Amino acid sequence: MEKEAIFSKSGAIATITLNRPEKYNTLRPSILADLDDALRQANTDNDVKVIILEGAGDAFCAGFDFSGGLEHFDENVTEEKYDPGKDVDWVINPYKSYLTQFMGLWRGLKPVIAKVHGYCMGGGSEMALCADLVVASDDARIGTPYSRVWGCHLSGMWVYRLGLAKAKYYALTGEWVSGEEAARIELINESVPLEELDQTVQALAKKIAQIPFTQLMAMKLIVNQAYDNMGLQSTQTLGPILDGIMRNTPEGREFVRVAKDDGVKAAVTMRDAPFNDYSQAPKNQHPRKKSELGLL
Repeated sequence: MEKEAIFSKSGAIATITLNRPEKYNTLRPSILADLDDALRQANTDNDVKVIILEGAGDAFCAGFDFSGGLEHFDENVTEEKYDPGKDVDWVINPYKSYLTQFMGLWRGLKPVIAKVHGYCMGGGSEMALCADLVVASDDARIGTPYSRVWGCHLSGMWVYRLGLAKAKYYALTGEWVSGEEAARIELINESVPLEELDQTVQALAKKIAQIPFTQLMAMKLIVNQAYDNMGLQSTQTLGPILDGIMRNTPEGREFVRVAKDDGVKAAVTMRDAPFNDYSQAPKNQHPRKKSELGLL
């Protein structure tokens, strides 16, 4: 069976590719397990100095996969089996939680560059923002539609990367932001035209790879420690607990019911149509597709 997160290496640069392109690289336990394996491989390879995280196909990652009645997740995720205590165990226990893989980008001592194109939504954005550097295509769409129903901030990186005004605004509206705008407000490091994204990220990785690993390790560690001192761990404890509660409000349960009975498209239409964004935006506001530009 083909890996859902593929590890490759060229000299000092490792690349991890999320590999569910037909599903916009949405997250389920299997892809997270493969991501964990790939991060372990990259961080234990003495030749590797820098890691690129990318998504195959037309998107980086469109969030958690809530298709198919969520049968790929623990039964506790579904409203029929909800147990608050078991949910806390699932989201906080480092041996079970998706945050282990998200924060593998942050905790591993080798710098990680997230290369973002297409949609980078929900849990996908939480994951990308755990990388050390984030470079996106200008027309990428980054957002937290779970702000409207069925979720809460998980890694806290939307809060820690932004100032108070912007962090509150996006938390309370769930609006998307383009790659270009994300760079302007310093949610991410840089945005470039989609045609230049691969080359830009490769050049950045090569620049970093010229620096001794011990220097990279020390500088990453000191910056991370500053944010740990700001309460990152406690934020990542409360956020997933609140996320579990939000998945089981009356509105959250209705969202899942619609997804099960009528399909994911119906659920996201119900959620986003009033705001005219994400899949409900006019076609000219959608991110361009690599497949249509001959970039795959």
